Amino acid sequence: MKTFAVSTVLALGLSTSAMMAQAAPEFGPLLSAAELQALAADEDAPLVLDIRGAAYDQGHIAGAVSAPYDSFRGTKENPGALVPEDQLETTLQALGVTLERPVVVVHQGKDDSDFGAAARVYWTLKSSGVSQLAILNGGMAAWSAEGLPLETKATVPTPSDIDISFSDRWLATADDVGAIVKGERQARLVDARPAPFFNGQQAHAAMSRPGTLPGAENVVHSVWFDGGAQVMNAPAANDVLARLGIGRDEEVVAFCNTGHWAATEWFALSELAGVENVKLYPESMVGWSQSGREMENTPGLLQNLMNQLRFN
Repeated sequence: MKTFAVSTVLALGLSTSAMMAQAAPEFGPLLSAAELQALAADEDAPLVLDIRGAAYDQGHIAGAVSAPYDSFRGTKENPGALVPEDQLETTLQALGVTLERPVVVVHQGKDDSDFGAAARVYWTLKSSGVSQLAILNGGMAAWSAEGLPLETKATVPTPSDIDISFSDRWLATADDVGAIVKGERQARLVDARPAPFFNGQQAHAAMSRPGTLPGAENVVHSVWFDGGAQVMNAPAANDVLARLGIGRDEEVVAFCNTGHWAATEWFALSELAGVENVKLYPESMVGWSQSGREMENTPGLLQNLMNQLRFN
């Protein structure tokens, strides 16, 4: 088991860059602030979902709809749990989401950890059938750094009649993960958490005990950033992919504590590096530990108490 930290991205050759450019989608998965501003001025402007919650009222992109991150997550006891399909559908209808209109997800952009919120919402929308998706790279911090305009008047969305059928194409359930742990199914388990969590020295408050999935490797979510809040581009993500030794034909399951950091891992592998079979285990270690299933890197009771005193 190996822990990968942030490292300098090596320059790619022209041929690789050209190949990635040809494969790039027409919309997304990342937009710069300038690109979003240009799109927002178009008559066919995308729907902008601002997931920051209360910060929306302090200033947001003109026309953006407030769509708090909590609306796409589980309860405090199990934050990574999926929102029931009927409840999610009602939420998307109220926000004016349709299957046809492009959607841009906007988060705060305060650091690399914050990006996970945008990635989790992106993953949820894609699994709901929305195909044209993008994240504002760097979030509102990048927008403000460019000196672009804000407004404080709330946008009232036009409700939609979207009808969703949540896909399991990018979803790994606890049973799926269990089959992988038992060796009944082949897949690469990737823990997106910082090393102290992976090593069992620290645990999320909702976990029943610290530790990780048996056989997992630690690929910290921050490896997909260049030291700031903006995720790297597709050519750089492909370079990281090569250094990690992840094959394009492998099945990869990303997890963390609550499916937040793991959503970044999923986004980078699937949407940037183009790995076809990447899945997110949304409940992650909180749900897994609460189920009482087998874990690895789990210290004894005394060591667990010492770790909690040390890190909390």
